[in-house]
Amino acid sequence: MTALTLSTAAASGLRADALVVGVAKGAGGPVVAPGAEAVDTAYDGTLATVLETLGASGAEGEVTKLPAPAGFKAPVVVAVGLGAEPEEDGAYSGEALRRAAGTAARTLAGSRKAAFALPIADAADLGAVAEGVLLGAYAFDAYKENGRAGRNAKNGKAPLAEAALLGAKPRDKAHKAALARATAVAEELNRARDLVNTPPNDLSPQAFAAFAQTAAKEHGLKIQVLDEKALAKGGYGGILGVGAGSATPPRLVKLSYTPAKGARSAKHLAFVGKGITYDSGGISLKPAGHNETMKCDMAGAAAVFAAVVAAARLELEVNVTGWLALAENMPSGSATRPGDVLRMFSGKTVEVLNTDAEGRLVLADALWAASQEEPDAIVDVATLTGAMMLALGSRTFGVMGNDEAFRTALHVAAEEVGEPAWPMPLPEHLRKGLDSPTADLANMGERMGGGLVAGLFLREFVGEGITWAHLDIAGPAFNEGAPFGYTPKGGTGTAVRTLVRLAELTAAGDLG
Repeated sequence: MTALTLSTAAASGLRADALVVGVAKGAGGPVVAPGAEAVDTAYDGTLATVLETLGASGAEGEVTKLPAPAGFKAPVVVAVGLGAEPEEDGAYSGEALRRAAGTAARTLAGSRKAAFALPIADAADLGAVAEGVLLGAYAFDAYKENGRAGRNAKNGKAPLAEAALLGAKPRDKAHKAALARATAVAEELNRARDLVNTPPNDLSPQAFAAFAQTAAKEHGLKIQVLDEKALAKGGYGGILGVGAGSATPPRLVKLSYTPAKGARSAKHLAFVGKGITYDSGGISLKPAGHNETMKCDMAGAAAVFAAVVAAARLELEVNVTGWLALAENMPSGSATRPGDVLRMFSGKTVEVLNTDAEGRLVLADALWAASQEEPDAIVDVATLTGAMMLALGSRTFGVMGNDEAFRTALHVAAEEVGEPAWPMPLPEHLRKGLDSPTADLANMGERMGGGLVAGLFLREFVGEGITWAHLDIAGPAFNEGAPFGYTPKGGTGTAVRTLVRLAELTAAGDLG
């Protein structure tokens, strides 16, 4: 992980491999952003002109390198695009700063130290830049030759080792708190990325549960792991049914954070994560070309795990329980068949019409288990449906729920932390399609609106009177394209920051 420091040093006087400055896209060309004044002065006020000559426009994600002016201890200036220039007297958004910092951090892989002179007007800006650096410098290289020595899997370069954030105030309480928060959230989000990127032969349900046990011990969390015997005794037919075809049996992990004594009357949030460590589709086998990235089908559980640990590290005054529904969905002689009926933990029966609609089955059991504790709200997170990707694309997740105000609050929280989301409905007319002539309901309904049908199915397993929301992160959980901003190729850690922000708002009493 990149080491971050807060520095009051002058941009010209700090020894580093590179100095990062911001440039915005103005109506008449590139505009030098606050923080770059020293460089602009050294260029006699022509930095914007020089950048434009080099082809820079200030567009988001754009990187332009140029020699540092005489007298600067860093040999190179890296100008990174911030996107559109804010309106008069306006400030750059946290997401613009986060993406710019992440882009620069990725560009500087192989560097020992970089100084970041991006616009920092307050502690929130500092936190955004710090997050961007830590997330952008991420590399998953454990399976590459020499990877464990910290080499970058793509270009053979080690991630940026150290970043000094200029314009920050090392002794300011708000700045120190912003740095601590950014570090905790980014470190846990990157740990979620590691889990998603880990090959399924090394991340079975048992291995994931063992990983959670280690983290629980490290951060003082309570943990309960139900193995296949406990699941059978408890009647968790959904999780057992999905895992029946695999040689590696399923697990249900309960991870609990309780705030310090004196704050234990705080509200209680339950997070439920889909943890299919590999999804072949089961007997309803996925077609060729759809299996290669199915190690990412546990991204919801990874996000929940990371959010609970982050809440503990931030010592938030809210009770947070994470439920990780872990199973491997494989075809075999013992696998659940289309047409089989499963008796769920809630007592309801489900006719399985398609074994590739397995995520909702494990979530159903975990949702009902979470409901028994009567939390103030439940949020489930899952790479659930291809239909949601068709609706919202690969960078936006859908938000559904049984309470419009809560759904709106989650949407706002997601956008606030830079995770694109969109509220989706749960149309009652689609519920009839889940009716089964054999069981209480089927695990499949109408094909059109499949993402909404999945949400309606999950709603059946939420306890009466409990506020609930469902995040379908199928699109943004795994980036198959090129890296952008602070988002790497592979696991992204989507939804971690939304869940953490929800916990912060709840702890502060800003949610009803």
